[in-house]
Amino acid sequence: MIRTLLGRAALVAATVCVATLLGAAPAAAHGADAPDATDYRTRTSGVTPARPGLAVRVVEAGARLELTNNTGRAVEVIGYSGEPYLRVGPNGVFENRNSPATYLNRTITGDTALPAEADPAAPPSWQRVADGTTARWHDRRALWQESTPPAAVRADPEREHRVRDWTVPLRDGADPVAIVGTLDWVPPPDAYTWWAVSIVGLLAVGALGLVAAASPAGVRALSALGALLVVGGAVAVAYSVGREVDAGAQGIGGVLTGLLSGQIWSLLTGLGAVAAGLYALRRRPAGDFAVALAGACLALFAGVANAAVFARSIAPVPWSPEVARVMVAVVLVVGAGATAAGVLRLHATSRAASTTPRTPAQAP
Repeated sequence: MIRTLLGRAALVAATVCVATLLGAAPAAAHGADAPDATDYRTRTSGVTPARPGLAVRVVEAGARLELTNNTGRAVEVIGYSGEPYLRVGPNGVFENRNSPATYLNRTITGDTALPAEADPAAPPSWQRVADGTTARWHDRRALWQESTPPAAVRADPEREHRVRDWTVPLRDGADPVAIVGTLDWVPPPDAYTWWAVSIVGLLAVGALGLVAAASPAGVRALSALGALLVVGGAVAVAYSVGREVDAGAQGIGGVLTGLLSGQIWSLLTGLGAVAAGLYALRRRPAGDFAVALAGACLALFAGVANAAVFARSIAPVPWSPEVARVMVAVVLVVGAGATAAGVLRLHATSRAASTTPRTPAQAP
């Protein structure tokens, strides 16, 4: 029985490790560098002067600007040296291959090497990069890209600070217009409090594993773990959907596309936790093992992966940072707690089986 227990534990660990390795490839291939959280709040008040059909918003927790042009005519985004950078209009989205901004804006850090043809004084060389009338891009004018906070923040980090008022120039035909907005430093929360609450909560959930698996109370404990996993999985799925909505996804199709390309492992572990919870609620054989495995994946891919919100003030979801922290804490508590409870219950089952007296027919 001990060998069986060890084998199951090894299978749990191996499965989690394999999933980790597999999960790294889609994340890298997706190429999104949206922050898991940040202390800088980027806001926009729109386009000035206003243009009917021309709308702008901040997405990905401030990492990108999104411009939608439904005016029926092309509008240009101006780069850092006054050159045309993007052209957004009824024929699609185009990049100027000669604009340095085309390369600098590919990452949030702006550390892309410039090719020889990147010359802001050269005539535009337009390349179509997307259909539709919406463009999203990193813009260093709306971001803080230094490794250290501004001097005012370093002097008084407990207070909110206005870092800058920013402007991104546009050109509507021959008319100059601009996107305007603000960049603020927002003091981060006390991460230790959130981690302490999460640890206490997961210990409470893990204590359900101390109830003897073979007793009526143990059956109820398994059902309680199943119900908690259903809740934790549903919260993880909701958080993943929220991240895609904050990243600019629109409509069910847009959200699904974003989930399958950028949040696939968080989504799958959330759905897996719901399935494992329902399995445990039905008191199926191997319910303890399902609880432990699903809990480990949930804690790792949907909890730890999003735990940056505990230490940062701005979360990449369309609701308040406090709600985001509560959701991540719930996922961590349920996931890690269910893992501990499942392992404890597997151990209790193994010990109970090894101490059960054999009948004469079972005796050697």
